[in-house]
Amino acid sequence: MKNLQLVVFSVGKELYGVGIDSVQEIVRVPDVTEVPDAPFFLEGVINLRGKVIPVIDLRRRLRLQGKEKTKSTRVLVTENEGSTGGLVGLLVDAVSEVRKVQPDDIEDPPEMVSAIGVEYITGVAKIEEKLIILLDLKRVLSVEDMKRVVSSVERAPEPHAV
Repeated sequence: MKNLQLVVFSVGKELYGVGIDSVQEIVRVPDVTEVPDAPFFLEGVINLRGKVIPVIDLRRRLRLQGKEKTKSTRVLVTENEGSTGGLVGLLVDAVSEVRKVQPDDIEDPPEMVSAIGVEYITGVAKIEEKLIILLDLKRVLSVEDMKRVVSSVERAPEPHAV
């Protein structure tokens, strides 16, 4: 197996990583238009160069404590290959780096973690003294959830241009 390149970001105190090939771009948080009757984890929609993109608050999606946005808060614009297709933004506390990870540095998630229902985790990378939780974006952006998001977005008011 070859090295993985991860986009490493933080949500709360933890570091998370996703494959660089699933991230299109990283942007500062633009004006977000709220969507009525949306799933609790949908922050709203943004207009990114003429495309309306739903933005999911990853903190809420992972059922973590809420936090105010800061100057470091970013939106990871990711490709969603589910039946909904298209781009989806993930709201994260900060993006720290793009990092190469050796396959030997990745372990399966501990059984207790996966048993609790953290179905989004594909593994844990050990780098120096840090642990980076690897997320499976296909599961984070599951088809059922994304269908709810898409139907919310279709009912959304037109967001302001960025």
